[in-house]
Amino acid sequence: MLKQLLIAIVVVVAAAAAFVFLVPGAPQMLARVGIVLPSAEAAAPAGAATAGGGGERPATAQPGQGGQPAGGRPSGGRGGGREMVVVTAAASEGKINDKLTAIGEGAATQSVTVVAPASGTLVALAVQPGETIAAGAVIGQLDDAAEKIAFERAEVSQRDADSALARTEELAKANSATTVQLNAAQLAATNARLETQSAKLALDRRTITSPIGGTVGLFQVSPGNQLGAQTVVTTIEDTSEIVISFYVPERYASVITVGMPVETTAVALPGEVVAGVVSGVDNRIDPASRTLKVQARVENAAGTLRPGMSFAVAMSFPGETFPTVDPLAIQWSSAGAYLWRFVEGKVERVAVEIIQRNSDGVLVKGELAKGDQIVVQGVQQLSDGAAVRLLDAPVAEGGDRPKANAS
Repeated sequence: MLKQLLIAIVVVVAAAAAFVFLVPGAPQMLARVGIVLPSAEAAAPAGAATAGGGGERPATAQPGQGGQPAGGRPSGGRGGGREMVVVTAAASEGKINDKLTAIGEGAATQSVTVVAPASGTLVALAVQPGETIAAGAVIGQLDDAAEKIAFERAEVSQRDADSALARTEELAKANSATTVQLNAAQLAATNARLETQSAKLALDRRTITSPIGGTVGLFQVSPGNQLGAQTVVTTIEDTSEIVISFYVPERYASVITVGMPVETTAVALPGEVVAGVVSGVDNRIDPASRTLKVQARVENAAGTLRPGMSFAVAMSFPGETFPTVDPLAIQWSSAGAYLWRFVEGKVERVAVEIIQRNSDGVLVKGELAKGDQIVVQGVQQLSDGAAVRLLDAPVAEGGDRPKANAS
C-alpha cells in the first residue's frame, strides 16, 4: 500500500514539473489561483556573494524596470510569455457532384435484321455490304417462276369472271336473268379478284426488300443458297444518329432529365468530342448495381461513328460548393474534426465536418468562408483566443526572446 502511494506521489510531482516547465505561461496561470513559485534569486543562499564580491544579497528586479531572473530566461517556466509563430493558408472553394463521367456503348438509331420472307433459292443479291440504301430498296431475289405463272393464271380467271358478271348484269336489266344468277356471277368475280391478290402477294414475297433506310451489313447467305422462311440475310443499320446507353449512380436519378447536354468521346477517336443530348431515362433503378440506365443521342452525319463503339460520356451538374483547406490544417478531438482560423493576431477554433478528401485539399462543412486564413503549421500548442504571430510578419521591438544582460 505504501509503495503504491509513493509511486502516485512521484507521478503527480513529475506531472506538475512538466506542466510548469513545458507549458508556456504556466507560472502566470498558477499565480492567478494563488500559487506563487519561488524565483531563482529566492532559492539562492542568503549569504551568497554578489558579482562585486560584497556580502549583500542581490537585489531582485522590480516589475516594469526591465529586469529579469538570472540566466536571461523570461519568467514563467519554459517558453513563458513567448509569442507563438504560425503559418497560414487561405481557404478556397471546391465543388462535388458537379461532374459525371461514364462509359457507354453506342447503337444505331434503327437496326433491322432482314430475313427471307419465304422459302426458295436465292437467285441474286442486289446491293453490296456497306452500301447506303433507302427504305423499300431491293436487297435480293428468290426464284419466282412458279409464282409468276400462278399470278398470270389468276389474272386470266379474274378477267373471265368480270366479263361473266357484266353479261349477267345486262341480262338482269332485260329481265332475262334471275337474281340467283346475278348473285352467283358477283360471287365468282369476287373470288377471282381475291385469288389474283393472293398470287400477287406470293410473287412479291420472292423479293427481299429493306424496311428502313440505312447501311447494309455483311450478308449471311450467298446466291444459290436454299433459304427457308425467316433465314437471316443481313442487317440494316440507320447510323445517321448514334444512341449511347450508359449507367449512372442512383444519386443522380433526380437531376438527369431528357434534353440535358452531354459530351461524348469515342475510344476509337481520342480527342474528338461530339456533343449530344439525353434522349431517354429508364423508369427504375437496377437493384443489383444501384444504377440508372440513361440513353443519349449524338449526330453522325460524317459517318465516323459505328454501332458497338464504346464512348466516354461526360455530364455537368450544378453540384455543391464547400470550403477547401490544406490537409495539414485538420485536427481531431473527442468531439470531432476542427481547425484554427487566424483573425487579427489571434486564433479561434472552428469545428468542421469532413466532406471529401482530395489530393490537393479537404472539403469541409463549417463556419468558414473563402479567403479565411487557416493555420497549417504550428498548430500543436494553440488554444482558443491565443495570440500568435505569422511567420513572415515582422517581430516587434522587445519580441518574444529578450536578450540577457551583458553584466
